[in-house]
Amino acid sequence: MKRSIIILLLALTSSAVIHAQALGFSIATDFGLQRSFKKEQRFWAVGHTVQAQFHFAPKDAVYLWISYYTEGEFSNQLTANAKSPIVFPQNIAYRNDAAMRFKQFSVGFKKYLKGRFDMESDWNLYVYGGFGLVLGRVINRHNPTIDTADYDLPVREGKANFKRLTLDLGGGVEYPIGADIFLYTDGRLWVPTTDYPSRHIFVNENAPLAGMLNVGIRILF
Repeated sequence: MKRSIIILLLALTSSAVIHAQALGFSIATDFGLQRSFKKEQRFWAVGHTVQAQFHFAPKDAVYLWISYYTEGEFSNQLTANAKSPIVFPQNIAYRNDAAMRFKQFSVGFKKYLKGRFDMESDWNLYVYGGFGLVLGRVINRHNPTIDTADYDLPVREGKANFKRLTLDLGGGVEYPIGADIFLYTDGRLWVPTTDYPSRHIFVNENAPLAGMLNVGIRILF
C-alpha cells in the first residue's frame, strides 16, 4: 500500500508540473462497460472514470484518471485433493463462486491522430497509452465447504485484496457539442505487467486482462 501511495503522489506531482506548462486543461467523466477476458475469470461489470487532461500541444496531452467498477461474478468447478493417503475420499469436486471488483489509477499520454483538443467543429480521433495500478478485491464462496486441515485447495475461500501494474492502451472519437464541451466514446484495454500471485485468485498469470467501452463528456477550461 505504501508503494501504491508513492506512485499516486508522483503522478499527482508530475501532473501539477505539466499543468503549469499546458496550453489547456480538461476534466472528463464517463461511464463504461467492463469485460474480463481471462479464461475462467470472465465477467461483466459497469464503472465510472474521472480524468484530468493537460494539453501541452494541440495534439498531445498527459492524462491522469481514476476508475472504479462494480463486482463481477463468475464460478469455477474445482477439485480438492487429500493431504494424506488415509483421508477418504481422496478427491472432492466443488464449485467456487467468486465476486471480483477493480479500482484503477492510470497516468499516460493521449495523442490526437485527427483534430486537436480545442476543435470547435468536425470530430477528433485519438489514442491512449500509459501505465496503471489496479487495486482489486475478490470474495470466494465454496460449495460445499472443504476442510482445509485434510485437503489442499487450488483457491482459498474468503475475501482478499490484491494489486496489479498494467499497461493501458486505448483509443476513441469525440465530437464538440458547444461551450467547450466534447462528447466522446472510447475503448480501453488493461494488459497486466505483474502477477503478484494470490491464493484467493484461481487465475493469476496475465490477469486481469480487461477491456472497457466508455461514453462520456470532456470539458475544456
